[in-house]
Amino acid sequence: MNAPSVCAAFATLALALRAGAGAGLLVGADVSWVPQQEAGGRRFSDARGERDILAILRDHGFNAARLRLFHDPAAEGGYSAKGFCGLESTLAMAARVKAADMAFLLDFHYSDTWADPGHQVMPAAWRDLGPDALTNAVFAYTRDTLAEFARRRVAPDMVQIGNEINNGMMWPAGSSKNWDGLAAILRAAAAGVRAGAPGARIVLHIANGGDNAKSRWFLDRAIGRGVPFDVIGQSYYPKWHGTAADLGANLDDLARRYRKPVLVAEHTSPGVRDVHAVTRAVPDGLGLGAFIWEPTDPKHGGLFDAQGRALPALDQYPPP
Repeated sequence: MNAPSVCAAFATLALALRAGAGAGLLVGADVSWVPQQEAGGRRFSDARGERDILAILRDHGFNAARLRLFHDPAAEGGYSAKGFCGLESTLAMAARVKAADMAFLLDFHYSDTWADPGHQVMPAAWRDLGPDALTNAVFAYTRDTLAEFARRRVAPDMVQIGNEINNGMMWPAGSSKNWDGLAAILRAAAAGVRAGAPGARIVLHIANGGDNAKSRWFLDRAIGRGVPFDVIGQSYYPKWHGTAADLGANLDDLARRYRKPVLVAEHTSPGVRDVHAVTRAVPDGLGLGAFIWEPTDPKHGGLFDAQGRALPALDQYPPP
């Protein structure tokens, strides 16, 4: 992708940040846990009283939301017997995101439960499929799922084809020790996005926030095998991924090297201002912004307490 087309892509994405988009910097939150918390009785409030969580976030500078999607969370060994973070639950939450006039990042885990660098479990429904049948299933599932989001008028602006996939996905078929198999899965997922949500930007999401060498290793192999994508997504947790300066150096190099926008798809508090300063400073306007992970959980994002009351940390966000 050359520089003019990168700028055009960024401008198009910025337009997707309807009200309050400003310069287009995404100030985002992963709010996937909210339906489960609300079902358990959690309510959310700030100085204005009890209100919808998305309204509270909007009033404190957020303009984007991220939602995770499991293939079948009610399957044996899946995330939730009640179907949280499954298709219907995520569609309902996506409708709330759209009603709040926020940009929407959809995160396909391609698993029935959590997927991360140390845990990428094949969906139960696909475990016995051979390579060709598996890529066909990935394509059809991605296409049909996104078509349903579009049918309900809640199509995402960006789509992650996998979650923290620096070690691969859907092991063993998509392990990073089997790059041809991994690339075939990613190409099928990307084709599904193009078919089901042609206007959405495709995000490759890895968890190498401050590690440039590992980031380049992954991206060079994906690009060399013809995996199409629009945005480079990173996770950044200081415990594992270095300092904010490490993150900045990595994002700057990736943006310059690959001429693609970069995004911090997951980060946590503290250090919020540092993360957003880093993304804002990425050269040529290629820093899209950042999404804090689980802001409503005091153990993770830490923007609300266990009763759902806003904490002072909620006011540390810069305007978008």
